[in-house]
Amino acid sequence: MNAELIVLLVVVVTALGFDFTNGFHDTGNAMATSIATGALKPKVAVALSAILNLVGAFLSVEVAATVAKGVVNLNSVGGEDLLFIVFAGLVGGIIWNLATWLFGIPSSSSHALFGGLIGAALASLGMNGVEWGGVLSKVVIPALLAPVVAGLVATAGTWMIYRITRGVSDETKDSGFRLGQVGSASLVSLAHGTNDAQKTMGVIFLALVAHGTLNADSDMPFWVKLSCAVAIALGTYLGGWRVIRTLGKGLVEIAAPQGMAAEASSAAIILTSSHLGLPLSTTHVATGSIMGTGVGRRGAEVRWGVAGRMAVAWLITLPSAALVGAVCWGIAQLIGGLPGVLAVFAILLLLAGWMYARSRRQPIDSSNVNAEWDGGLIPAEDIPGPPAANPTPAPAPAAEPAPRDNVTA
Repeated sequence: MNAELIVLLVVVVTALGFDFTNGFHDTGNAMATSIATGALKPKVAVALSAILNLVGAFLSVEVAATVAKGVVNLNSVGGEDLLFIVFAGLVGGIIWNLATWLFGIPSSSSHALFGGLIGAALASLGMNGVEWGGVLSKVVIPALLAPVVAGLVATAGTWMIYRITRGVSDETKDSGFRLGQVGSASLVSLAHGTNDAQKTMGVIFLALVAHGTLNADSDMPFWVKLSCAVAIALGTYLGGWRVIRTLGKGLVEIAAPQGMAAEASSAAIILTSSHLGLPLSTTHVATGSIMGTGVGRRGAEVRWGVAGRMAVAWLITLPSAALVGAVCWGIAQLIGGLPGVLAVFAILLLLAGWMYARSRRQPIDSSNVNAEWDGGLIPAEDIPGPPAANPTPAPAPAAEPAPRDNVTA
């Protein structure tokens, strides 16, 4: 086994690792509202989402084609240089995914991947290494429009739902819409698999083209589809509980009718983008839809502070992941060849292990994901209180009276 083949294997493993993080990072896009309203139990929700992500990955390859041919200029690079770019871009995407998951921020896995690839391509080839037309038309513009369009659709849908059902009792309304949420959340999961699993397929396709196994006009191999489908499904089943909590409890206190409106809006937009080959951020769509339901229901509270922090994360995702991708490419290039790739891979494993260990200090899982939101990601009952500065000593027990002598008068 030569060094170039080992590099290819490392790149494919890293790509599947990214797909795995994409799965648990984005589970909340489909299931956060159903978990928050009680329509589905947390573990049932992530299991159902995993199965449908697996199925959705086989429905189309339009998005995969966009990723494979629409970000890096394949006319200006090939061979080992392209493998280095793909590898560094993947590492940038994974590190950003893990960092935002640690803080419970529902940022875009898609933009983390694109940012990493763009940064590595710029560091390697300069401005000519990026297909700027494709990035602008199929990444930047959809990113700006997606949350706005999703929010408007969800706002209109929520208003119509409450308008049509205003004569129905709240108990009947919630019960009926919880059943409806099972179907709408399932459709979002199917759409997520159709859109997001293909992004990793496109990256592996790029690596195979760089290695010479395929050419740019080849069909997507079945083993690539299958491995990406399984990786994203396993990640989804793990459950990104920190992000699920933010989407389900942190943005809006959501009721079942709002949840169904948000999911239906998200599913329609994601499936449309997949059909058109647009690698849309499902996070942006889902978040816009959830916020839209808060605007569309009279008296609902939208936590704009949480939304503002998320918006900042969205703005810095592309440049931050690009910076990490460029640095990783630089390290790999400085060391050179297979040792450089293995060094960056080791750095990735160390950072991933540290972030996982850090998350276990204040764990969020299926048992506390639905705890009331009190201003922070970690539920209040899970935060240990500070010890008293000057604890008051317990009073000493009273002394027993001395026995009296038994004297006869």
